[in-house]
Amino acid sequence: MNILKGDLLHYALTGQFDVIIHGCNCFCSMGAGIARLIRDTFPNAYQADLKTEMGDKEKLGAYSQARIEKNGNIFTIVNGYTQYDFSGQGVLVDYRAVQKLFARIKKHFANQKIGYPKIGAGLAKGDWEVISNIINKELQGEDHTLVELG
Repeated sequence: MNILKGDLLHYALTGQFDVIIHGCNCFCSMGAGIARLIRDTFPNAYQADLKTEMGDKEKLGAYSQARIEKNGNIFTIVNGYTQYDFSGQGVLVDYRAVQKLFARIKKHFANQKIGYPKIGAGLAKGDWEVISNIINKELQGEDHTLVELG
C-alpha cells in the first residue's frame, strides 16, 4: 500500500488514479463524509448508487460505478458497499464485505492505478489496521494508494 497525503478527488481529477474507491452503505444516501463530496462533485456516481436497490443487504461486498471524464482525464469511481446501515452503535463496517469488495476490485480493475481513503475507518468506526490488512492482501501486486487528508 502506497500512502499519499492530500485530496483524493483532486488527485483523481489531475490524472493520478484510474480508479477511486470509497465505502457506501446499502441505503443509497451518500450523505456524509467523502461519499457526500463524491455525490456533490460527481452526480453520476450518485446516480449509479441510486440504480441499486435501497436497503438490499445483498449489495454488501459489491459495487456500483461511474466513469468520469473531466479536465481531460478519465477515471472510474467505485461506490463500494462496505456497510449495511449508516448509523447505530458500534462498528458499522462489515469486514467480510470489505474483503469481497477488494477481491472484486482486483479482478475487475487489475493493472490500474487505484486510490482510496481509509474506507470503513471513519464514520463506519472500523479498525483501520484490520481493513488495511484486508486491502493489502486482496490487492497484492497492484498499484494501490491510501490517500490521507493532509
